[in-house]
Amino acid sequence: MPLEMNKEVFITCAVTGSGGTQDRSPLVPRSPKQIADSAIAAAKAGAAVVHCHVRDPETGAPSRDPGMFREVTDRIRDAEVDVVLNLTAGMGGDMVFGDVESPLPVQAAGTDMAGATERVAHVAECLPEICTLDCGTMNFAEADYVMTNTPGMLRAMGQMMTDLGVKAEIEAFDTGHLWFAKQLVAEGILEPNALVQLCMGVPWGAPDDLNTFMAMVNNVPDEWTFSAFALGRNQMAFAAASVLAGGNVRVGLEDNLWLDKGVLAENWQLVERAGTIVSNMGARVIGPAEVREKLGLVKRAPVAK
Repeated sequence: MPLEMNKEVFITCAVTGSGGTQDRSPLVPRSPKQIADSAIAAAKAGAAVVHCHVRDPETGAPSRDPGMFREVTDRIRDAEVDVVLNLTAGMGGDMVFGDVESPLPVQAAGTDMAGATERVAHVAECLPEICTLDCGTMNFAEADYVMTNTPGMLRAMGQMMTDLGVKAEIEAFDTGHLWFAKQLVAEGILEPNALVQLCMGVPWGAPDDLNTFMAMVNNVPDEWTFSAFALGRNQMAFAAASVLAGGNVRVGLEDNLWLDKGVLAENWQLVERAGTIVSNMGARVIGPAEVREKLGLVKRAPVAK
């Protein structure tokens, strides 16, 4: 497939994530206020979309608390800067098995399995413009942890998102996830103009080499919009690669903690650097209004309290 560079690029900032990064950088936001403030600063630096998880403010542990999602949502919507809000719906599918000789019962510590309605409850409450749909089950970094998203669960969650008028951002960690995402579109569960995030370098999904990346890109239908990221030191290299391959850009502390070797980053700095890369490639960074028009989104007013 010949490359067709994207000339109008939007930047997503993944503000905090759900991993253990809070123990490796004091700049990873924890409380709803810190997460919202960091998202707002990223928007001011050029991010058209902010992708938000929430955490326990004291420990930094990942959370599904709808009240914290609501606080983050309200703070961002009440800010003086416009930005497209993208909330995670990836929580609630965590399964940690016992050791290799006694895998069952699953371990209470780290296991968080919830039903489809509960996993989407904060989306129904906050009505973001976008929410994520992790489109597959996968061995995920740790020895006995599995990120669990069955076909039945994904069909149910995807239909709920569509019925709510919230656009699903398909999170594809490998080519099979794109295969199933295309099935969701074929079944009418997701809209034909789908949005997909290509997640590169997440153990043990698609590695962040360019051959694998282009295999992922070549599996994205022409009528879809895609963005991509890679973890750690390859974050900015993949910002350039995604633009060159026709896509958009995601950066942020969910995926990478470093601005330079030995220099911890803030979200706005990563967004600013990504914007410089995009501009230096001869493309234009577009804002939230243009993203809404491109993706068919409707700006949400603050939800009545």
